[in-house]
Amino acid sequence: MSFPRDAMPAPVLSGAAATPGWVAAAPPIRIDALWRAWCIALLFYLLAMVWLMGFDGDFVIADRLYALQGGAWRLREHWFTVDWVHQGGKRLSWAMWLGVAMFTLFTWRKPAWRTWRRPLLMLLASVLLATSLVATIKHAVPMACPWNLQRYGGSGPYVALFEAWPVNLPRNACFPAAHASSGFAWIALYFCLLQVRPAWRKAGLALALAMGGIFALSQELRGAHFLSHDLTTIMLCWGVALVVFTVRRGSQHA
Repeated sequence: MSFPRDAMPAPVLSGAAATPGWVAAAPPIRIDALWRAWCIALLFYLLAMVWLMGFDGDFVIADRLYALQGGAWRLREHWFTVDWVHQGGKRLSWAMWLGVAMFTLFTWRKPAWRTWRRPLLMLLASVLLATSLVATIKHAVPMACPWNLQRYGGSGPYVALFEAWPVNLPRNACFPAAHASSGFAWIALYFCLLQVRPAWRKAGLALALAMGGIFALSQELRGAHFLSHDLTTIMLCWGVALVVFTVRRGSQHA
């Protein structure tokens, strides 16, 4: 009797009951292909940043969002964007992380699930590292949010990313987008599932992009971030997930 490749039953592990059928052995993985994809995305990111930051593309988009709200950030303190998407989104991401941590502990009690242990640990580490990196950069770079700028009803001037920050100007922390990283950090799901259940990897990626996209759009509608901030967060989260995955694969084959 033959099975589709993704439906092949996993072999019985020594000293344990049969492994669940949806637990698949890791397929051959081309690290160079994964890095090539990230590098291609990096090229498009840099081109986008030239327009967004170099040719005022950020302002073109933010001006439109500002105008759609009647010349004010009316969604800045709205219950949906603040309570549901911002606060609720952070709680959701933390709940997911704790859920994965609990499931990881569970795999130590079930020998049949041992193939999931290292990929899940990689996932947990990647999400923490990605969100921490974005938060660290955000607090180190004194860049203003749209709502801080005179152009959008604030009090401060616009200071570009690589310009010296004026000594008498209060420092802001708006680049890159930290809240969006609560969603985009889960891009690591793609690399986790690639090792244990390849057929689910695209669903994991779609979940991360959907979460990050909703968080990013909500913050842009509030005037908290420009598009360039969110694109930078995507590249950082993707890059961290890829580095962690590469290190994990390297140690596995050392």
